[in-house]
Amino acid sequence: MHRSETATPTVSREHFGRIGDVDVHRFVLANPGGVTARILDLGGVIHSLDAPGRDGEQKNVVLGFPTLDGYVANNRPDAGRVFFGALIGRYANRIGGAAFTLDGVEHRLTTNENGNSLHGGITGFDTHVWQASPFTDAGGAGVRLTHVSPDGDQGFPGTVTTVVTYRLDTRNRLSIGYRAQTDAPTVVNLTNHTYWNLAGEGSGDVYDHLLTIRAGLFCPVDDALIPQGPPAPVGGTPFDFREPTPIGARIDAPHPQLRLGHGYDHNWVLDEPDSLGFAARAHDIGSGRMLTVWTTNPGLQFYSGNFLSSDLIGTSGHPYRRGAGFALEAQHFPDSPNRPDFPSTVLRPGEIYEQETVYELSAG
Repeated sequence: MHRSETATPTVSREHFGRIGDVDVHRFVLANPGGVTARILDLGGVIHSLDAPGRDGEQKNVVLGFPTLDGYVANNRPDAGRVFFGALIGRYANRIGGAAFTLDGVEHRLTTNENGNSLHGGITGFDTHVWQASPFTDAGGAGVRLTHVSPDGDQGFPGTVTTVVTYRLDTRNRLSIGYRAQTDAPTVVNLTNHTYWNLAGEGSGDVYDHLLTIRAGLFCPVDDALIPQGPPAPVGGTPFDFREPTPIGARIDAPHPQLRLGHGYDHNWVLDEPDSLGFAARAHDIGSGRMLTVWTTNPGLQFYSGNFLSSDLIGTSGHPYRRGAGFALEAQHFPDSPNRPDFPSTVLRPGEIYEQETVYELSAG
């Protein structure tokens, strides 16, 4: 049996830097012979993730900044934020017009993209240092992160307490469990915004990666990337990834939705909602590395790294360019608070928001 299937994962903590008088730590989840994931308590960022290819060579397969300074600079409101590896909340993706009405009350949110609220607003969950507690259990090791968002944070109602658990197991699966509670009616939609490059971070673009998404529908958007109309069939369009297809095979096709997103930046309606079902798989043929995603969420935002630019210097010291990584963000649909026809993101006192996404790294 492969060593990674028999050795028990471990967790350790190391100092990563300071923001003012606050220490930032990096937690190392290691499965000997398999995957090593490094998680920051700043924004729950997956800073790096080393995974073996078919030849056993370990490479970091996620995009990020080499030092804390890069994340701090990118979190400024005036920065072109890229959210490398971060936890996203209170509301992942976009809320149109930065406003929604709940129980007859309109809530105005902070605006940070084209008049909309993106990824929780100006200072979302990704900008905070979370309380962190490492743990080990039978067959796994991880870190549990906690953050309390006060009533009115970025315009959202209710005090929301969120606990996110990262856990690495003996099968090279990194699971992310999300749990939140509120003291007043609100909306919640959480995800992780890791960018993947299975050939290795900084190695070039991901357009040769084969991608499969188990979804027969996607959400067309307007020029602000807000869903418009009902979900549309993927059949006969560049959005059909039901069979393994290179990410770049149709990315420049003359399709109006690709022009609006400058590539892929859309929500797919997964075929198996409400259970931990297979959502997607990416495969780098050259290295053999595969990423398989399971989730309880109803949607998957696939973003093809359309706005990455060479002024972003990654953990390896190489500049990132368009398509240097892709994101598979398991979540509820964009603008759901304004779309009663979409699965609800409303959370009320006494209820528990609970979702799980699992990323498995393998090689073949």
